[in-house]
Amino acid sequence: QVHLVESGGGLVQTGGSLRLSCAASGRTSSIYTMGWFRQAPGKEREFVASINSSGTSARYANPVEGRFTTSRDMTENTMYLEMNNLKPEDTAVYYCAASQRPLLSETMFYPLNYDYWGQGTQVTVSS
Repeated sequence: QVHLVESGGGLVQTGGSLRLSCAASGRTSSIYTMGWFRQAPGKEREFVASINSSGTSARYANPVEGRFTTSRDMTENTMYLEMNNLKPEDTAVYYCAASQRPLLSETMFYPLNYDYWGQGTQVTVSS
């Protein structure tokens, strides 16, 4: 089993920045691709970013490309999401997720392909 815990959410003004963390514990050696998703009220959970097992390759959703950066500290078993130039439309609950197998580009966008999820952290961007 893998346990994921997000932190770092909060309230920020438009144009501000936040850094989310996702700490993994348990059988962390079984983790390959990790991802960030978000869910706004009344909307489906959507892909934000993902990163491969070595932390050397990341993918981003178009709305966050150039503003968000994800990274992974293998020694600390922690994944990060640096969010800059935040917009009101970024307001959502942010979740981290982990897969027990490498996810290819056509599969990493879908929540069903991830095996473990954190509890989520609220990000609110005021206008």
